[in-house]
Amino acid sequence: MMATNGKDDCGVKCDASSVSSNGSNDTFVDTSYSRVETGPACHSKQLNGDSGRAERFRFSSQPTVEDIRRMQAEFTDERDWNQFHQPRNLLLAMVGEVGEVAELFQWRGEVAEGLPDWTDSEREHLAHELSDVLIYLVELAEKCRVDLPQAVIRKMALNRLKYPASKVHGSSKKYTEYKD
Repeated sequence: MMATNGKDDCGVKCDASSVSSNGSNDTFVDTSYSRVETGPACHSKQLNGDSGRAERFRFSSQPTVEDIRRMQAEFTDERDWNQFHQPRNLLLAMVGEVGEVAELFQWRGEVAEGLPDWTDSEREHLAHELSDVLIYLVELAEKCRVDLPQAVIRKMALNRLKYPASKVHGSSKKYTEYKD
């Protein structure tokens, strides 16, 4: 999966109830998911509204989660591997790949955002392992008939209820620890 620094593409596309567009391919949903910006302004827009902070990293818009699902399904079909790709097996494979990601961070202590102390080779290795995790996650969701993009939208709505910004700002406590 390719990633960019955010200068080539903006965009989180949600369902029609939360996104509007002026026909441009540049659609930006802010962190409240209640306001959408389109066009060139989204390229310089700060996701948190704080103009003093650096622009956030953004993924490229292609491939989509559906594209990834389709590519993996074709790959699996071509090799007749569906017989091995049952939910339990996919979950265990994904956990193994998460372990490989963890191994790359093991013994490094805290790692700065952007991995400034990592070599290009180390970053590429991480990209491969994270891709493996994503591929297995997408295939597991497919086998379990979970529409991940829609599930994410629903889960974020629940998280906003559990963790209202006015109560949790700057704290890492679990939602059960907050008092009204």
